[in-house]
Amino acid sequence: MGEAFTAVEGASSSLFYNPAGMSQQTGFVDFTFSQVNWIADIKYKAGSLSFNPKHGRYGVIGVSFLTVDYGAFIGTIVDPFEPDGYQDTGIFSPAAFSFGVGYGNQLTDRFSVGGQVKYVRQDIGSMTTPVEHGESSVATEKKGYEQDVIAFDFGTLYKTGWKSFAFGMTVRNFADKVRYEQENFELPLTFKIGFSIDVMDFWPQLREHHSLLVAIDAVHPRSYPEYLNIGTEYTIMNILALRGGVVTGQDVYNFSMGVGINAFGMSIDYSFMPFDVFDDIHRFTVQFNY
Repeated sequence: MGEAFTAVEGASSSLFYNPAGMSQQTGFVDFTFSQVNWIADIKYKAGSLSFNPKHGRYGVIGVSFLTVDYGAFIGTIVDPFEPDGYQDTGIFSPAAFSFGVGYGNQLTDRFSVGGQVKYVRQDIGSMTTPVEHGESSVATEKKGYEQDVIAFDFGTLYKTGWKSFAFGMTVRNFADKVRYEQENFELPLTFKIGFSIDVMDFWPQLREHHSLLVAIDAVHPRSYPEYLNIGTEYTIMNILALRGGVVTGQDVYNFSMGVGINAFGMSIDYSFMPFDVFDDIHRFTVQFNY
């Protein structure tokens, strides 16, 4: 759906989009696991688990995790004896990880709030530098580069009362700066505001077995221009879902499509996104709810 999910009701997976959407969970427990085969052999794995005790009387509590595997790289340094050559320093594998605890609550029948606190850690490997060398050998030392930080997500979801029209807002990755050597950088702080509506509300005779969800998000990232996420989802008999989405303002990708099957408390979802000069993007998700 082009990642247009800010104003869409969800369950544990809402922790990755808008924590307030988790408050709409109807079952007692919901579990989701996803894998994304990203560009350049980068792989994301993510999971979420949420509980809804007392049918939402005390809100919904959830946890999430996300790991990033950047693959393996060959480390090198300039050969001090051959300025045009290099020496291998071994294989290193950068990685990143986050773990979050979130809460969502439906304050009224129309207004919901949610938040998540995350522990985020990144390991970009180690740097090997020469410290001294003799006539035919060189002594080196390794310095590791690992940083961690606490980050916060906040979100709201408001049902207008007109048909299924809903507004959502979220702020993600609010955190302190992280410093490597002399350079500081910040997590990708992102503001989103969006709306969603089921178009089938205008045809009540079809509403029982058909749904056509339309969602649009306006996205304001910290470090590059604003863009729109636009997504649709057509659902038949609450079993088969066909999805499509567009992301504006991007040079190497812009649309995605996917399919989902839901039955017996379990759903399986797949999406596909062409990525121009890189390999195409494939996303797989399995969800259980009870």
